Amino acid sequence: MTLLLRGPCRLLTSSPATCRPSRAAVCPSPALRQITHTSSPPPRLLPLQQQQQQHRNASSSSTDTADNNAQPPPPRTPRRRPKTALFFPGQGVQKVGMLAPWLEAFPSTAAPIIQEIDSIVGYKLSDVIQNGPSKDLNLTPNAQPAIMATSILILRILEKEFGFKAFERADFTLGHSLGEFAALVSSGHIDFEDSLHMVQKRAEAMANATKQAEEEYGGEYGMVAIVSEPPYMKQLISAIEEFVGHSSAGAKSESAEDRSPIEQVLIANVNSKNQIVLSGNIERIKTLVAHVRQFLGHDPRAVRLKSDSPFHSPIMKPAVGVMQRILGGRSRVKGREGEDIVTWPGRVPCVSNVTARPFESRSELKDLLARQCLETVQWWGSIKYLDQEEKVRRWVGIGPGKVGRNLVGKEVGMRGKDTVKGGGVWAITDPSEIEEVLRGLEETENLVEEESE
Repeated sequence: MTLLLRGPCRLLTSSPATCRPSRAAVCPSPALRQITHTSSPPPRLLPLQQQQQQHRNASSSSTDTADNNAQPPPPRTPRRRPKTALFFPGQGVQKVGMLAPWLEAFPSTAAPIIQEIDSIVGYKLSDVIQNGPSKDLNLTPNAQPAIMATSILILRILEKEFGFKAFERADFTLGHSLGEFAALVSSGHIDFEDSLHMVQKRAEAMANATKQAEEEYGGEYGMVAIVSEPPYMKQLISAIEEFVGHSSAGAKSESAEDRSPIEQVLIANVNSKNQIVLSGNIERIKTLVAHVRQFLGHDPRAVRLKSDSPFHSPIMKPAVGVMQRILGGRSRVKGREGEDIVTWPGRVPCVSNVTARPFESRSELKDLLARQCLETVQWWGSIKYLDQEEKVRRWVGIGPGKVGRNLVGKEVGMRGKDTVKGGGVWAITDPSEIEEVLRGLEETENLVEEESE
């Protein structure tokens, strides 16, 4: 089947053996192309690294002096449109074959990016993603770079095929745990090659830390989601923090010095108004849940997650050191070898998992990004901050899986376009979803809430 659309959209050709009917929705309709692009075809977009390099060349003022003064990014041209956030998924959304739809729909764009991914990690990660088996893809050293790389592949396809520029369409970026690395790429703070390299080394260090804990102390480690009712959540978190002895940022790293891994349990994620995730020794988690049920008079649901490591617990402390060493070095990107690995300021503010607020300086970004694999992911706080304080009204998830969209939609009360609030929550996980998202963004472009006096 051959589908030919005039204008900036591309020619898609599929043989009968590989044709997928849903791909007809990949290219926007003529009306959507009119609103997505200017009247004349847009210039060919440069790869993301080249766009970032041009930005750095044009803005050489991001020196250490500017960083020390914590100057915000240069103001962008004011636009009367709802504020928009791009968000990226974390570990657990990996799926064998998740690259296939993008290769089928955009072979000439996707293939070089996949080659780049394999070159950066040093082995055929794309084969593991495409062919599995699942037990191999689910291993942390494969799963984390696979998810991050797939997210950026989708973003680059949006850039090249549809003229979608993150720094023009987004006011904030954020990512859930691992997704923060993709968010920092999209916001112009870290180049893709450097970020993917960090993810790979971070994942290896996290897996090794778990193996070391198992060998030295025994026991079983993992993560358990605790699902409660919203009115109980604040009390539940307080009770858990009292039980495990941690209630402030930085306390986790301090605790690792005086407790063996078999005793360590922490709140890894605060995901929503009714869900948190505990991480650490499984038997210790069971004891904690029993304690909560006995003394709170409440019976939250506990669900074991498919995780081979206790992420965001003190067991992950060795990974912090690995991240600090990498972030203290220089870029691996050709032409940037002598430059700092972090670009400051970036092109779009990025919200930290640790503080639930945008990074404020280069040094803070490095510190929090290194600690992020150990500290609690404040996802609920991040969404509340953007929704309630920054008045973000449009949310676009980019990457495999729909977990992020569901968590965001639950908090802000939207599914798809919502003209009452002036925005919507969307996700691009498959090529067939692109048209709906681009159309939704265009249809809500002028739905701006009146600011209260």
